[in-house]
Amino acid sequence: MHSLRTGQEKDSAWHRRDSVQVKTQGLIIREQPVGESDRLVTVLTKDEGVVRAFARRAKSLKDSKNAATGLLCYSRLNLYKGREKYIINDAFPIEVFFGLRKDITALALGQYFCSLAAELVPEGVESGDYLRLVLNALHFLCEGTKPQILLKPIVELRMLSVAGFMPDLVGCSRCGAYEADPMAFQVQEGNIRCKACGGEGYLLSPAALTAMRHIIYTDFEKLFSFTLSEGAAKELGETVEAYTVQVLQKRPQTLDFYNNLV
Repeated sequence: MHSLRTGQEKDSAWHRRDSVQVKTQGLIIREQPVGESDRLVTVLTKDEGVVRAFARRAKSLKDSKNAATGLLCYSRLNLYKGREKYIINDAFPIEVFFGLRKDITALALGQYFCSLAAELVPEGVESGDYLRLVLNALHFLCEGTKPQILLKPIVELRMLSVAGFMPDLVGCSRCGAYEADPMAFQVQEGNIRCKACGGEGYLLSPAALTAMRHIIYTDFEKLFSFTLSEGAAKELGETVEAYTVQVLQKRPQTLDFYNNLV
C-alpha cells in the first residue's frame, strides 16, 4: 500500500534526488521582492559565477537571510543547486557596507559595479577574481580612501580584461611604437595608434596610457596603488567608459544615473 507524501516531504525528496548543496560566499548585486516574505536575488558568488537564487522568508526580520540577502551585502551562503534554479537555504552576512548609504554617489557607483558584474560574469564558473575586485572597490568607496574618478575605470577595465575583453596596449597597432605623446585609443578595435600612423580616437597622455597598462597587466595586490593628475584621470575615465559601452553594446542605466550625480 502506497502512502501519500506531504509537500514538505516531496521538497526533501526533490533536494535529495536532483540538487547539489553548495557552500560559497557571494555579494548580492540585485534583489527583487517576491510576494510578502520572499526574495529573488542575483548573486556574484566565489564559486558559481553570477546566479539567480530564491530566498524563502528573506524579508522576515526573524530570519537570518533578511540582512544577508539585501542589496550590496557580502554573505556566506548555503545554496541548493537544482537542475533549473538555485535556492538559498541559509545565509549569514559577512559585510553589509553600511558606509555606502551615507553617500549617494558612492552608492550609485557601487550599484554600477554590480550591474557590470551581472553583464560580464557567466554562471557556473569560478569567479573569485571578479568578486575580489568588486569587494575591494566597495571597501574603498565606503572608506573614501580612493578617488571615485580612479575607482571607476579601474573596476571597468580590470573586469573587462578578466572577462576576455582585454585591449591590446603593448604598442601602436601599426608600427609597434611603445610610447608617443599622445597615443590614440581606438575604441572599436581595442588597441592604440600613434600620431605618426594616423591615430584617431581617445587621445591618451603617457600618464593615462601607463595607468591603463597598469590596470590590465599588474598583479591584483598592486592594482589600486597609483595616482594621476586631474587631467590624466579624466582622460583615463572617458576612454575606459567609452570602451566599456562599446563592449557591452549598451549604456547601463546605473552608469547614466551615476554620471548625472557627479
